Amino acid sequence: MKRFLVLEDGTIFEGKAFGSLEDTMGEVVFQTGMTGYQEVLSDPSYCGQIVTLTYPLIGNYGINRDDFETISPFISGLIVKELCELPSNWRSEYTLNDYLTLKNIPGLCGIDTRKLTRLIREHGTLKGAFTTDESKLDQVLEDLRKKVLPRNQVSMVSTAAAYPSPGRGHRVVLVDYGMKHGILRELNKRDCDVIVVPYDTSAEEILQLRPDGVMLSNGPGDPKDVPQAAEMIKNILGKLPLFGICLGHQLFALACGADTEKMKFGHRGSNHPVKELKTGKVAITSQNHGYTVTQHSLETTRLQVTHTALNDSSIEGLSHKDFPAFTVQYHPEASPGPEDANGLFNDFITMMTENKLRKEGLTLCQSV
Repeated sequence: MKRFLVLEDGTIFEGKAFGSLEDTMGEVVFQTGMTGYQEVLSDPSYCGQIVTLTYPLIGNYGINRDDFETISPFISGLIVKELCELPSNWRSEYTLNDYLTLKNIPGLCGIDTRKLTRLIREHGTLKGAFTTDESKLDQVLEDLRKKVLPRNQVSMVSTAAAYPSPGRGHRVVLVDYGMKHGILRELNKRDCDVIVVPYDTSAEEILQLRPDGVMLSNGPGDPKDVPQAAEMIKNILGKLPLFGICLGHQLFALACGADTEKMKFGHRGSNHPVKELKTGKVAITSQNHGYTVTQHSLETTRLQVTHTALNDSSIEGLSHKDFPAFTVQYHPEASPGPEDANGLFNDFITMMTENKLRKEGLTLCQSV
Protein backbone atom coordinates (compact mmCIF):
# COMPACT_ATOMS: atom_id res chain seq x y z
CA MET A 1 0.00 0.00 0.00
CA LYS A 2 1.18 3.53 -0.79
CA ARG A 3 1.93 5.86 2.12
CA PHE A 4 2.85 9.53 1.92
CA LEU A 5 4.95 11.68 4.24
CA VAL A 6 3.74 15.28 4.18
CA LEU A 7 6.03 17.92 5.70
CA GLU A 8 4.87 21.31 6.93
CA ASP A 9 6.99 23.07 4.27
CA GLY A 10 4.90 21.34 1.59
CA THR A 11 7.40 18.63 0.67
CA ILE A 12 5.81 15.24 -0.02
CA PHE A 13 7.53 11.85 -0.11
CA GLU A 14 5.82 8.78 -1.56
CA GLY A 15 6.72 5.31 -0.31
CA LYS A 16 5.28 2.06 0.95
CA ALA A 17 3.37 1.51 4.19
CA PHE A 18 4.39 -1.07 6.78
CA GLY A 19 3.47 -1.66 10.38
CA SER A 20 0.17 -0.08 11.43
CA LEU A 21 -2.10 1.39 8.77
CA GLU A 22 -3.03 4.30 11.05
CA ASP A 23 -2.19 7.86 10.04
CA THR A 24 -0.02 9.91 12.36
CA MET A 25 1.53 13.33 12.97
CA GLY A 26 4.70 14.28 14.80
CA GLU A 27 8.06 16.03 14.74
CA VAL A 28 10.26 14.46 12.05
CA VAL A 29 13.84 13.83 13.21
CA PHE A 30 16.73 11.66 12.01
CA GLN A 31 18.90 9.13 13.84
CA THR A 32 22.32 8.17 12.48
CA GLY A 33 23.06 4.85 14.20
CA MET A 34 23.98 1.90 11.98
CA THR A 35 22.44 -0.55 14.47
CA GLY A 36 20.16 -0.34 17.49
CA TYR A 37 16.80 0.29 15.83
CA GLN A 38 15.01 -1.77 18.52
CA GLU A 39 16.39 0.45 21.29
CA VAL A 40 15.49 3.55 19.26
CA LEU A 41 11.91 2.35 18.82
CA SER A 42 11.55 1.78 22.56
CA ASP A 43 13.37 4.88 23.85
CA PRO A 44 10.75 7.09 25.58
CA SER A 45 12.76 10.18 24.57
CA TYR A 46 11.33 9.76 21.05
CA CYS A 47 7.77 10.24 22.34
CA GLY A 48 5.68 12.04 19.71
CA GLN A 49 8.37 11.93 17.03
CA ILE A 50 8.56 10.35 13.59
CA VAL A 51 12.09 8.97 13.42
CA THR A 52 14.05 8.66 10.18
CA LEU A 53 16.84 6.07 10.32
CA THR A 54 19.67 7.17 8.05
CA TYR A 55 21.27 3.72 7.74
CA PRO A 56 19.69 2.26 4.58
CA LEU A 57 18.84 -1.35 5.57
CA ILE A 58 16.72 -1.73 8.70
CA GLY A 59 15.19 -4.84 10.26
CA ASN A 60 17.89 -7.33 9.21
CA TYR A 61 18.31 -8.81 12.70
CA GLY A 62 14.65 -8.66 13.66
CA ILE A 63 13.21 -7.87 17.08
CA ASN A 64 14.18 -9.82 20.21
CA ARG A 65 12.91 -9.93 23.78
CA ASP A 66 16.00 -8.45 25.47
CA ASP A 67 16.86 -5.14 23.80
CA PHE A 68 13.84 -3.03 24.70
CA GLU A 69 14.31 0.23 26.63
CA THR A 70 10.68 0.37 27.77
CA ILE A 71 7.73 -2.01 27.70
CA SER A 72 5.48 0.11 25.48
CA PRO A 73 7.06 2.33 22.79
CA PHE A 74 5.97 5.97 22.42
CA ILE A 75 7.38 6.72 18.97
CA SER A 76 4.81 8.17 16.54
CA GLY A 77 6.23 6.70 13.35
CA LEU A 78 9.29 5.19 11.68
CA ILE A 79 10.87 5.95 8.30
CA VAL A 80 13.44 3.69 6.63
CA LYS A 81 14.99 3.41 3.18
CA GLU A 82 14.81 -0.38 2.87
CA LEU A 83 12.83 -2.72 5.15
CA CYS A 84 14.18 -6.22 5.66
CA GLU A 85 11.28 -8.69 5.68
CA LEU A 86 13.38 -11.83 6.34
CA PRO A 87 15.65 -11.12 9.33
CA SER A 88 18.48 -13.48 10.21
CA ASN A 89 19.52 -13.65 13.86
CA TRP A 90 19.29 -16.41 16.43
CA ARG A 91 17.58 -14.05 18.92
CA SER A 92 14.96 -12.76 16.49
CA GLU A 93 11.33 -13.35 17.50
CA TYR A 94 9.49 -10.81 15.32
CA THR A 95 10.11 -9.00 12.09
CA LEU A 96 10.19 -5.23 12.40
CA ASN A 97 6.97 -5.07 10.39
CA ASP A 98 5.20 -7.53 12.70
CA TYR A 99 6.34 -5.65 15.81
CA LEU A 100 5.16 -2.26 14.55
CA THR A 101 1.83 -3.80 13.57
CA LEU A 102 1.51 -5.32 17.05
CA LYS A 103 2.24 -1.97 18.71
CA ASN A 104 0.08 0.05 16.26
CA ILE A 105 3.01 2.15 15.04
CA PRO A 106 2.96 3.22 11.35
CA GLY A 107 6.06 2.88 9.21
CA LEU A 108 7.14 4.21 5.82
CA CYS A 109 9.79 2.63 3.60
CA GLY A 110 11.11 3.12 0.09
CA ILE A 111 11.73 6.88 0.20
CA ASP A 112 15.00 8.77 -0.24
CA THR A 113 16.04 9.08 3.41
CA ARG A 114 19.22 10.96 2.44
CA LYS A 115 17.15 13.68 0.82
CA LEU A 116 14.88 13.86 3.87
CA THR A 117 17.88 14.05 6.22
CA ARG A 118 19.46 16.86 4.18
CA LEU A 119 16.15 18.71 4.28
CA ILE A 120 16.01 18.48 8.07
CA ARG A 121 19.65 19.56 8.39
CA GLU A 122 18.98 22.59 6.21
CA HIS A 123 15.65 23.71 7.66
CA GLY A 124 15.66 22.10 11.11
CA THR A 125 13.16 19.60 12.47
CA LEU A 126 9.75 19.80 10.79
CA LYS A 127 6.26 18.68 11.60
CA GLY A 128 5.19 15.78 9.44
CA ALA A 129 2.22 13.51 8.82
CA PHE A 130 1.61 10.06 7.33
CA THR A 131 -1.39 9.43 5.12
CA THR A 132 -2.43 6.66 2.73
CA ASP A 133 -5.08 8.81 1.01
CA GLU A 134 -3.50 10.56 -1.98
CA SER A 135 -6.67 12.55 -2.64
CA LYS A 136 -6.38 14.35 0.72
CA LEU A 137 -2.77 15.52 0.59
CA ASP A 138 -3.75 19.21 0.50
CA GLN A 139 -6.07 18.76 3.49
CA VAL A 140 -3.40 16.87 5.41
CA LEU A 141 -0.93 19.71 4.80
CA GLU A 142 -3.45 22.31 5.97
CA ASP A 143 -4.21 20.30 9.12
CA LEU A 144 -0.51 19.73 9.75
CA ARG A 145 0.32 23.43 9.63
CA LYS A 146 -2.44 24.11 12.18
CA LYS A 147 -1.40 21.24 14.41
CA VAL A 148 0.12 22.16 17.78
CA LEU A 149 2.31 19.30 18.92
CA PRO A 150 1.90 18.11 22.53
CA ARG A 151 4.14 19.57 25.21
CA ASN A 152 3.28 17.11 27.98
CA GLN A 153 5.45 14.24 26.77
CA VAL A 154 7.13 13.68 30.14
CA SER A 155 3.80 13.06 31.88
CA MET A 156 2.92 10.64 29.08
CA VAL A 157 6.02 8.47 29.50
CA SER A 158 6.80 8.67 33.24
CA THR A 159 5.74 5.95 35.64
CA ALA A 160 2.40 6.63 37.36
CA ALA A 161 3.56 5.32 40.74
CA ALA A 162 6.83 4.69 42.54
CA TYR A 163 8.27 1.17 42.51
CA PRO A 164 11.43 -0.52 43.85
CA SER A 165 14.24 -2.40 42.16
CA PRO A 166 15.86 -3.84 45.29
CA GLY A 167 19.57 -4.12 46.02
CA ARG A 168 21.82 -4.07 49.08
CA GLY A 169 24.10 -1.22 48.10
CA HIS A 170 23.52 2.52 47.95
CA ARG A 171 19.90 3.62 47.86
CA VAL A 172 19.24 5.68 44.74
CA VAL A 173 16.04 7.52 43.91
CA LEU A 174 15.72 7.46 40.12
CA VAL A 175 13.36 10.17 38.89
CA ASP A 176 11.61 8.89 35.77
CA TYR A 177 11.25 11.58 33.11
CA GLY A 178 11.19 8.90 30.40
CA MET A 179 13.77 6.48 31.77
CA LYS A 180 15.53 4.00 29.54
CA HIS A 181 15.83 0.57 31.13
CA GLY A 182 19.57 0.73 30.48
CA ILE A 183 19.97 3.31 33.26
CA LEU A 184 18.19 1.09 35.76
CA ARG A 185 20.20 -1.89 34.53
CA GLU A 186 23.53 -0.11 35.20
CA LEU A 187 22.47 0.82 38.73
CA ASN A 188 21.33 -2.76 39.35
CA LYS A 189 24.72 -4.05 38.17
CA ARG A 190 26.28 -2.02 40.97
CA ASP A 191 23.85 -3.51 43.53
CA CYS A 192 22.07 -0.19 44.13
CA ASP A 193 18.77 -0.25 45.97
CA VAL A 194 16.78 1.75 43.43
CA ILE A 195 13.41 3.40 43.92
CA VAL A 196 11.95 4.72 40.66
CA VAL A 197 9.60 7.67 41.22
CA PRO A 198 7.27 9.72 38.96
CA TYR A 199 8.47 12.92 37.30
CA ASP A 200 6.43 15.17 39.63
CA THR A 201 7.68 13.71 42.91
CA SER A 202 8.52 16.52 45.34
CA ALA A 203 11.84 17.06 47.11
CA GLU A 204 10.14 16.33 50.44
CA GLU A 205 8.90 12.96 49.20
CA ILE A 206 12.34 12.08 47.88
CA LEU A 207 14.08 13.03 51.12
CA GLN A 208 11.59 10.91 53.08
CA LEU A 209 12.94 7.86 51.23
CA ARG A 210 16.37 8.60 52.78
CA PRO A 211 18.40 7.93 49.64
CA ASP A 212 22.16 8.10 49.31
CA GLY A 213 21.82 9.80 45.93
CA VAL A 214 19.39 10.94 43.25
CA MET A 215 19.53 10.21 39.53
CA LEU A 216 17.67 12.32 36.99
CA SER A 217 16.77 10.27 33.92
CA ASN A 218 16.53 11.05 30.24
CA GLY A 219 13.20 12.01 28.72
CA PRO A 220 11.43 13.71 25.81
CA GLY A 221 10.62 17.27 24.95
CA ASP A 222 11.50 20.76 26.18
CA PRO A 223 12.90 20.87 29.74
CA LYS A 224 11.02 24.12 30.32
CA ASP A 225 7.77 22.18 30.06
CA VAL A 226 8.60 20.45 33.37
CA PRO A 227 8.94 23.39 35.81
CA GLN A 228 8.14 21.25 38.85
CA ALA A 229 11.24 19.18 38.16
CA ALA A 230 13.55 22.18 38.32
CA GLU A 231 11.93 23.23 41.58
CA MET A 232 12.48 19.77 43.07
CA ILE A 233 16.14 19.80 42.03
CA LYS A 234 16.67 23.19 43.68
CA ASN A 235 15.40 21.76 46.96
CA ILE A 236 17.62 18.66 46.98
CA LEU A 237 20.80 20.25 45.63
CA GLY A 238 23.47 20.15 48.32
CA LYS A 239 21.53 17.68 50.44
CA LEU A 240 22.21 14.61 48.28
CA PRO A 241 24.66 13.61 45.54
CA LEU A 242 23.05 14.02 42.14
CA PHE A 243 23.67 12.56 38.66
CA GLY A 244 21.64 13.67 35.63
CA ILE A 245 21.44 12.24 32.11
CA CYS A 246 20.13 13.99 28.97
CA LEU A 247 16.84 15.71 29.97
CA GLY A 248 18.03 15.36 33.58
CA HIS A 249 21.14 17.33 32.60
CA GLN A 250 19.03 20.13 31.12
CA LEU A 251 16.68 20.23 34.13
CA PHE A 252 19.68 20.45 36.45
CA ALA A 253 21.00 23.41 34.47
CA LEU A 254 17.65 25.21 34.67
CA ALA A 255 17.45 24.57 38.41
CA CYS A 256 20.86 26.18 38.84
CA GLY A 257 19.91 29.32 36.93
CA ALA A 258 21.19 28.48 33.44
CA ASP A 259 19.10 28.46 30.28
CA THR A 260 18.33 26.01 27.47
CA GLU A 261 17.40 26.40 23.82
CA LYS A 262 16.12 24.24 20.98
CA MET A 263 18.75 22.96 18.57
CA LYS A 264 18.29 23.15 14.81
CA PHE A 265 18.11 19.39 14.34
CA GLY A 266 19.53 17.94 17.56
CA HIS A 267 21.91 15.07 18.24
CA ARG A 268 20.52 11.59 17.61
CA GLY A 269 22.89 8.72 16.99
CA SER A 270 25.55 6.47 18.48
CA ASN A 271 28.76 8.00 17.14
CA HIS A 272 29.03 11.48 18.70
CA PRO A 273 32.53 12.38 19.96
CA VAL A 274 32.63 14.15 23.33
CA LYS A 275 35.74 15.61 24.98
CA GLU A 276 36.29 15.60 28.74
CA LEU A 277 37.94 18.96 29.44
CA LYS A 278 39.83 17.85 32.56
CA THR A 279 41.70 14.99 30.91
CA GLY A 280 41.41 15.73 27.20
CA LYS A 281 40.06 12.25 26.61
CA VAL A 282 37.45 11.73 23.89
CA ALA A 283 34.55 9.28 24.22
CA ILE A 284 32.29 8.15 21.41
CA THR A 285 28.78 8.50 22.79
CA SER A 286 25.14 7.67 22.19
CA GLN A 287 22.89 10.73 22.07
CA ASN A 288 19.24 11.65 21.65
CA HIS A 289 18.25 15.23 22.36
CA GLY A 290 16.82 18.29 20.65
CA TYR A 291 17.67 20.91 23.31
CA THR A 292 20.94 22.15 24.74
CA VAL A 293 22.24 24.27 27.63
CA THR A 294 23.36 27.71 26.41
CA GLN A 295 26.97 28.62 27.13
CA HIS A 296 26.45 32.30 28.00
CA SER A 297 23.78 31.49 30.59
CA LEU A 298 26.34 29.72 32.80
CA GLU A 299 28.18 32.95 33.60
CA THR A 300 25.93 33.82 36.55
CA THR A 301 25.72 30.28 37.93
CA ARG A 302 27.92 28.02 40.07
CA LEU A 303 28.15 25.48 37.26
CA GLN A 304 31.22 24.55 35.26
CA VAL A 305 31.45 22.79 31.92
CA THR A 306 33.08 19.36 32.11
CA HIS A 307 32.44 17.98 28.60
CA THR A 308 31.90 19.46 25.14
CA ALA A 309 30.82 18.04 21.78
CA LEU A 310 33.61 17.96 19.20
CA ASN A 311 31.18 18.31 16.28
CA ASP A 312 29.58 21.61 17.29
CA SER A 313 31.16 22.63 20.66
CA SER A 314 27.81 22.36 22.47
CA ILE A 315 27.81 21.62 26.20
CA GLU A 316 27.84 17.89 27.00
CA GLY A 317 28.56 17.86 30.73
CA LEU A 318 28.27 20.01 33.84
CA SER A 319 29.27 19.86 37.48
CA HIS A 320 28.45 22.06 40.46
CA LYS A 321 31.30 24.02 42.03
CA ASP A 322 29.93 23.71 45.57
CA PHE A 323 27.90 20.51 45.77
CA PRO A 324 28.34 16.84 44.78
CA ALA A 325 26.40 16.97 41.54
CA PHE A 326 27.26 16.31 37.89
CA THR A 327 25.35 15.71 34.67
CA VAL A 328 25.95 14.69 31.06
CA GLN A 329 23.95 15.39 27.92
CA TYR A 330 24.77 12.02 26.35
CA HIS A 331 23.86 8.44 27.38
CA PRO A 332 26.59 6.64 29.36
CA GLU A 333 24.36 3.54 29.54
CA ALA A 334 24.47 3.48 25.70
CA SER A 335 21.63 1.13 24.59
CA PRO A 336 22.32 1.38 21.74
CA GLY A 337 25.84 2.56 21.15
CA PRO A 338 29.37 2.46 22.54
CA GLU A 339 30.02 2.05 26.26
CA ASP A 340 32.97 4.46 26.42
CA ALA A 341 31.32 6.58 29.11
CA ASN A 342 29.95 3.73 31.25
CA GLY A 343 32.40 4.58 34.02
CA LEU A 344 30.31 7.63 34.95
CA PHE A 345 28.05 5.28 36.91
CA ASN A 346 31.10 4.27 38.96
CA ASP A 347 31.85 7.96 39.54
CA PHE A 348 28.32 8.36 40.91
CA ILE A 349 28.83 5.39 43.27
CA THR A 350 32.12 6.92 44.46
CA MET A 351 30.42 10.27 45.00
CA MET A 352 27.72 8.66 47.17
CA THR A 353 30.33 6.70 49.16
CA GLU A 354 32.43 9.78 49.83
CA ASN A 355 29.37 11.79 50.81
CA LYS A 356 28.32 9.11 53.32
CA LEU A 357 31.83 8.98 54.81
CA ARG A 358 31.89 12.76 55.05
CA LYS A 359 28.55 12.77 56.88
CA GLU A 360 29.59 9.96 59.21
CA GLY A 361 32.86 11.75 59.98
CA LEU A 362 30.99 14.96 60.75
CA THR A 363 28.55 13.09 63.01
CA LEU A 364 31.43 11.42 64.84
CA CYS A 365 33.23 14.76 65.36
CA GLN A 366 30.03 16.34 66.64
CA SER A 367 29.45 13.50 69.12
CA VAL A 368 33.02 13.80 70.45
